[in-house]
Amino acid sequence: MNSFLNIKFMNQKAMDRVLLALLPIIFFGIGSFGWRVLFVVLVSVIFAFLTEWFFKRKSKKPYSKAIFVSGVLFALTLPPRTPYWIVALGIVFGITFAREVFGGFGRNVFNPAITARAFVYVNFSNYLTAQWSTSSDGIFTGFTKYITEPIDVLAQSTPMLIYRESGELASYFDVIIGNVSGSIGEVSAVLIILAGIYLVVKKAAYKETMISVIVGFVGMSLIFNLIGVEQIPNPLWGIFSGGLLFGAVFMATDPITSPKTYLGRWIYGIMIGVITVVIRGFALFAGGIMFAILIANVFVPILDVGVNQLKKRGA
Repeated sequence: MNSFLNIKFMNQKAMDRVLLALLPIIFFGIGSFGWRVLFVVLVSVIFAFLTEWFFKRKSKKPYSKAIFVSGVLFALTLPPRTPYWIVALGIVFGITFAREVFGGFGRNVFNPAITARAFVYVNFSNYLTAQWSTSSDGIFTGFTKYITEPIDVLAQSTPMLIYRESGELASYFDVIIGNVSGSIGEVSAVLIILAGIYLVVKKAAYKETMISVIVGFVGMSLIFNLIGVEQIPNPLWGIFSGGLLFGAVFMATDPITSPKTYLGRWIYGIMIGVITVVIRGFALFAGGIMFAILIANVFVPILDVGVNQLKKRGA
């Protein structure tokens, strides 16, 4: 009990700003899918913190607010109907094996929220690929419900899944505004873009990382479009559908698992965008951005070392 009473947190304004930027997205998620969204977020945050506490309970060092960011981000990558026990299991796995085994905050190679999502996707794929909820039929009518109606047919599934199966594109209005089914945090492109602008203005995230992800995605998509690869949609629609924007704004910009050098961040982001297109078009996964970031995380140390070596030679 005393260990809980003595908990102190680092003064991390950047983390505070990320959490603030996520609040409108949580609010929109509740309005779209119901109050269960809030409980998914709370379960994720609570178990993320408990995992951190378990490993640091005998340490007198202050806790990082990044643990709350990881909990919220993981929750927002999930469909609103995800069972609570899977939410808890996923974030415990992510914090343990993507952060704590490396020595805790600041030493991890992989993004904990994405690691948690990948673990759940691989082991409990049915909950993340086949159990979706309809978007509310009015402006924020989700606030009057615990959870919106389930989707039982593919024709009403997420935009990316529908495109992969039928080649049909959801309307730009729906994917931009957020009148679609999907994971909690990815459905409103407008709010994600506004959050990205806020984070850049407040210097809580690097704009070159966000922009380079989009550049890599658009460039690779155009190449495939020009050579006639039908399973790759046009890049404009691809940007607003799926979790690309959410990943570019909130995941790729993680200060611990992304490059520290300016040129490294550009290469890193372009790599993520390119890999996302390849995964979306040719792999089993309809999204791709989360796996693309995990793959790019592996190259971050090499990118920074390589860029610094180039600087020394140039000097």
